Amino acid sequence: MTDLKTARNAAQVAEYNTAELVAIMSARVLEDGKIVFGGAGMPLISCVLAQRTHAPRLTILFEGGVIGPHIDPHKFPPSTNEQRAARRGNMLLSITDILLLQQRGYVDYGFLGGAQIDQYGNLNSSFIGDPDNPKVRLPGTGGANDIASLASKILVAMHHEKKRFVEKVDFITTPGYLRGGDSREKAGLIVGGVYRVITHLGLFGFDPKSRRMRLEALHPGATVEEVRDRTGFEVIVPDHVGYTEAPTQEELRLLRELDPRQQYTRAREE
Repeated sequence: MTDLKTARNAAQVAEYNTAELVAIMSARVLEDGKIVFGGAGMPLISCVLAQRTHAPRLTILFEGGVIGPHIDPHKFPPSTNEQRAARRGNMLLSITDILLLQQRGYVDYGFLGGAQIDQYGNLNSSFIGDPDNPKVRLPGTGGANDIASLASKILVAMHHEKKRFVEKVDFITTPGYLRGGDSREKAGLIVGGVYRVITHLGLFGFDPKSRRMRLEALHPGATVEEVRDRTGFEVIVPDHVGYTEAPTQEELRLLRELDPRQQYTRAREE
């Protein structure tokens, strides 16, 4: 982290859109030598970017059963069950065996997204509105519930909007800290939980006691007021909030090599 003046000066060095910012900040969270259960799209872009920058020994797992693939930067798979997702993989297992690896504690990070997230990190990717007559039907859980229930730490990447950051999700597709406090443990989910939520405004964690979402750092140019305006619940804000370092030219160059047509990193319309 850095101070506000340095962050703003750094932000002037390179131009980037909000999706590129989220991808780069997500990649930075991933550590070398760790194992991450990722999905297609933004999670995969961030995982591969981490491999090509600071984490060359990061191992990627896919729900389809692939362990340790080396994705061709110019041929990103549209699905984790597609042949390109298995390129130079170390092993190909069944989906059951992949999930068993999580149950045994071998997975460090699960990397997810969603349509809604609430103050306790619960995610909704099932539907918006009344369950009997929903306004929007969404893709559903896939393996997200298993990932969030079993991985040691969960990362969530989302665009920061009030309609997404809601006080209570319409449906808990993927468990975070449920109702806060020790409710996750009481429900039998004795490991894991949401570690970081990465948005285009900042990095967020969770208070260790109440399990409510807490602002950890702002991205260059973002403000606490903007975070509050775009969040549908009262986010915890510490007395002092630092700033992340702006994306570098090298990070942006590598990211744009991975997604030259901006399929996953296209600028968002507000």
